[in-house]
This record gives sequence, C-alpha cells and structure tokens, in this order.
Amino acid sequence: MRLLGLDPGLRATGWGIIDVAGNHLRHVAHGVVRSADRDPLAERLRALHHGLGAVIDEYAPEVAAIEETFVNKNPASTLKLGHARGVVVLAAALAGLPVAEYATNLVKKSVVGAGHADKTQVATMVRHLLPGCLPESSDAADALAVAICHAHHAASARRLATAR
Repeated sequence: MRLLGLDPGLRATGWGIIDVAGNHLRHVAHGVVRSADRDPLAERLRALHHGLGAVIDEYAPEVAAIEETFVNKNPASTLKLGHARGVVVLAAALAGLPVAEYATNLVKKSVVGAGHADKTQVATMVRHLLPGCLPESSDAADALAVAICHAHHAASARRLATAR
C-alpha cells in the first residue's frame, strides 16, 4: 500500500510518501509545497492545491493521512491554517483517496513514543524508521511521521477486523 502523509500549513505543507508491505515501511519521496507570503490568500491556496495535485499524480498514493489542525492562541493564524488544511483534504478527496486524520499528539506518540515530543525527536525517529530518508525540513519529516502513524494504526485495525 502506498501512503501519502500530509502536514498542512499555509506557508509550507509537508508531504511524504511511503510504501507499506506488512510491517515493512519503505521511504519513497518527501518534500514541501510552498506558497508565497506576499500573494493573496486565494492564490496561496491555489498554489497548495496545484502542488499537492502534482505530488498525487506523480506518486499515485492509495490513501492519504493528514495531521489535524493545531489550535494556537492566535485566532487569525488558526483560521489561515484551517483554510490550508481544507485545501489539503480537498486535494486528496478530489483524487479519490480515502483520508485518515490524526491528532498531533497521537502522531508523535506513534512515532517517538511520547505525545509531546519535539520536532527534532520526530525527525530522528523518522530517519530511524525509514533508513536512507533524510528529510531536509521539519514539515516533510512531520508528514512522513503522519504516514508512519497511519501505517501502524491501519495495520492494527486490519488485525482487529480479521480477529473478529
């Protein structure tokens, strides 16, 4: 199964592609789709949608996993992040991908073992779990962590379904 992990952001949306075969995870690709701060909101959202569409077209994932919105103290920032997250979900849905959503703390706990791990710990564990993968940005590392989280949780769900 090919998974697309996504870490939504208006300035930078991280993405990561992994292949999953049983318990084996293999890094395929990762990167960041960026929008220009100086552009109007509509253009920034279009850029995110276009960039993610290109990633989906190139790597043909079967499912997408997205980190839930982190609500911060600044309502304007949270609203902008919500716009970006909506575009990210829409890009995956328009491509026909099932979309799974995970809380930030669950992603960190699944990858690092602690729900309040910092970005350095997440990136270190991503490199450990995906040998040869060297994400150059925390956005891409976080997206790969979301994909890893989904791989673990989807496998557990399949085992439970089979046991029933």
